[in-house]
Amino acid sequence: MAFEIQELPDVIKIIVLLNLSKGRPLHKSALKRRLDRVCASFTCIEMSELEKTVKEMEAEKLITEQDGMVQLTPQGVRLSKEWESLLLKKEPILEVVAGLVDGSITGLVVILSAFIAALTTQMAIFAAFLTLSAVAITNFSSFLLGGITEDLADILTLQNLMNYSLSDIPDKKERDKSLLLLKKLFTVLNKEIHRSNLYAAIICGVTTFIAGSIPIAAFIVLPSPLDVIVSLSIVAFIVGFFLVRYRSKRTRVNWKITFFETIAIVFIATVASLLLGGIA
Repeated sequence: MAFEIQELPDVIKIIVLLNLSKGRPLHKSALKRRLDRVCASFTCIEMSELEKTVKEMEAEKLITEQDGMVQLTPQGVRLSKEWESLLLKKEPILEVVAGLVDGSITGLVVILSAFIAALTTQMAIFAAFLTLSAVAITNFSSFLLGGITEDLADILTLQNLMNYSLSDIPDKKERDKSLLLLKKLFTVLNKEIHRSNLYAAIICGVTTFIAGSIPIAAFIVLPSPLDVIVSLSIVAFIVGFFLVRYRSKRTRVNWKITFFETIAIVFIATVASLLLGGIA
């Protein structure tokens, strides 16, 4: 399957991949109903056109068909995940990284500030969690609003590119049908993007709070000097393992490069926060 969307079967293939992305088999009649649902009550796709597309996808080893039931192959599953990531932004990579970084830095700054100032009062504890909660809520709102805006802009650009490619179809009937189906598909995707960004924002906020609250709680509960040792070890583990491993896996960059890059960024941000806090 070519990435460029050039004809009607290409649009149908995308919808089939998205509907089969969970890996469960689905009957062709059920697929046809889902296509009709995308068309919002318009009969824009004939069963014969779906049959033709299914045969092409089977030849491309994207799906298997048996007794009218179709299911994605491992190659089809991988491709469907890529389309989901492109169209629905279902992998909140930036949100997880931001949550781990912001939570770790906030927790580290709070711990070091409390250690330097020898703050052990209930007011200091309340201020620490209040600061962490503020960062988590700010991340949630920023990623929710910013993510929706950015993703909708990206999806509009992608839709325009696909429309431009489909407009070259010589057959007017097929061209109109392709453009209508694509338009209806993106109407559905716009709704999915709002839901996907809400999940991503929640992930970011929760990740921020957890990454910061665990070391802060350890610092508060444990006796000195064990409190500093354990809490800083937790921060180091979160940054050194979870954050580095996640970034390295997603970017496919050697973990050593990612490790030193991550440590440098966290160190600079922490020192800058402490200096600014001291000046304030």
